[in-house]
Amino acid sequence: MHPNPDRPAGPSDAPFLGVGVGLRTVHYEDVLGRDPSGGPGVDWFELLSENYMVPGGRPLRIVDEIRERVPVALHGVSLNIGSTDPLSPGYLDELDRLVRRARPAWISDHLCWTGVGGTNLHDLLPLPYVDDVIDHVAGRVRRVQDRLGRRIALENVSSYMSFTVDSMSEWEFLTTIAEEADCGILLDVNNVFVSAHNHGFDPMKYIDSIPPERVFQIHLAGHSSSGDMLIDTHDHPVTDAVWGLYERAIERIGPVSTLIEWDDRIPTWPRLVEEAEKARDILERVTTGGATDAAS
Repeated sequence: MHPNPDRPAGPSDAPFLGVGVGLRTVHYEDVLGRDPSGGPGVDWFELLSENYMVPGGRPLRIVDEIRERVPVALHGVSLNIGSTDPLSPGYLDELDRLVRRARPAWISDHLCWTGVGGTNLHDLLPLPYVDDVIDHVAGRVRRVQDRLGRRIALENVSSYMSFTVDSMSEWEFLTTIAEEADCGILLDVNNVFVSAHNHGFDPMKYIDSIPPERVFQIHLAGHSSSGDMLIDTHDHPVTDAVWGLYERAIERIGPVSTLIEWDDRIPTWPRLVEEAEKARDILERVTTGGATDAAS
């Protein structure tokens, strides 16, 4: 498969980059120590925005070096889009500076809240699925997009509780916000599976209900169990059930830039690339029916 970052290949207007992984510090040497002419072994990298929102130093040099080799996307965890706190001008200024430097294919964050009263709780906390929250979040997304001068994508988070006031499904909530704010969706297939298990809904119905034209990117990851509950820990390989959901998503949506997240018990670089190749195999088989080419 030969991704073209300059031309959308799927139904959304986000470029199709192929298969990537989240860039982690333990793999800097593996990635940057390779001959640039040979490529890193994957098609693109996702950078955690907050790790690079600094005034200078090595993190920004890493951004420059990576960006010279392959496309990147920025993925944040502290936009706090669902909070009642005002949007942080300082945060948006820092993000904008990073965007101008990294020139990402897109920017994403999570459909959740992460703090209130100026305190960051460092967790991705769920929102009630009600109309008032839709209006609140969509308005904030529009302001963020106006500030950054581009559309962003919101990721569905894994959840472990629900609200008695919920008046719709999670996929209806996510879709309505994306449509009202005119933003994209980062579809985390593992989070769909985890939340479906925890709350007892059909994950296939979730996948089938997401509008293809809104999907900028897909996340895949492993999870853990805690009693009867599944936890989105990003510390295991992708499970067979999640691979099955991913295949269903690609059948519906078409070729979408796909990323492997692995954030704890991080494997060796060759093992991570091996996991990315599994996604590439599915993408190629479902969209073209042919055999895949390894990333050069």
